[in-house]
Amino acid sequence: REEFSAYRDELIVSTKAGYDMWPGPYGNWGSRKYLIASLDQSLKRLGLDYVDIFYHHRMDPETPLEETMEALAQIVRSGKALYVGISNYDGETMKRAADILEELHCPFIINQNRYNIFNRTIETNGLKQAAAERKKGIIAFSPLSQGMLTDRYLNGIPKDSRVNTDGRFLHADQFSEERLNSIRSLNAIAAERGESLAQMALKWILRDGIVTSVLIGASRPQQILENLKVLDSESFSEEELKKIDECSLAL
Repeated sequence: REEFSAYRDELIVSTKAGYDMWPGPYGNWGSRKYLIASLDQSLKRLGLDYVDIFYHHRMDPETPLEETMEALAQIVRSGKALYVGISNYDGETMKRAADILEELHCPFIINQNRYNIFNRTIETNGLKQAAAERKKGIIAFSPLSQGMLTDRYLNGIPKDSRVNTDGRFLHADQFSEERLNSIRSLNAIAAERGESLAQMALKWILRDGIVTSVLIGASRPQQILENLKVLDSESFSEEELKKIDECSLAL
């Protein structure tokens, strides 16, 4: 932490709340008490006075949306965050949240959502279109579908895969023969483009300019450098996009 302190003004630091933070009352979801207490705990652990972006991490079916959004606005007014974002919201709820935050003069700038070739929920639940209409950013997480959209699983599940070592987010039953054939077909399309499957998968997310950033989750500096090459790669042709859909949407 100390080695980065000199660069604080050059860094964008974000944190989020919405899942279990402590056992007992107010330890979850999106109440005013929970969000403010959760951020206070995060700031203490980070050793910071403020974060640049604070996200509410999921829609709360029990707390009125107005309370959650007012808590985010209060956090900004207190100086503990400069901007706010929301995560895992659908399109209609995001638009309602945006209206409330606009009335409260709270700078809502970004949505964080899962998005990749195999998971297009933000297209079917209206979030992607709503973000474009309201001029709100989208930052995509799990862009490589927990490693499925890489060359790692072309020949099945390696022994050292997270399927065997972790198992929280990726399971053996997700690798049907149809899914493996889809991965191989997508890899062939990427090869025709002169890219790795991972590079093509990242390029696909950024293809139309609506998604503004991608959480690549790189574990090595070389992966970051390889991934950055997609910024200068060729745009997709309509035929390529059609082939990608044919390889992935039928699953």
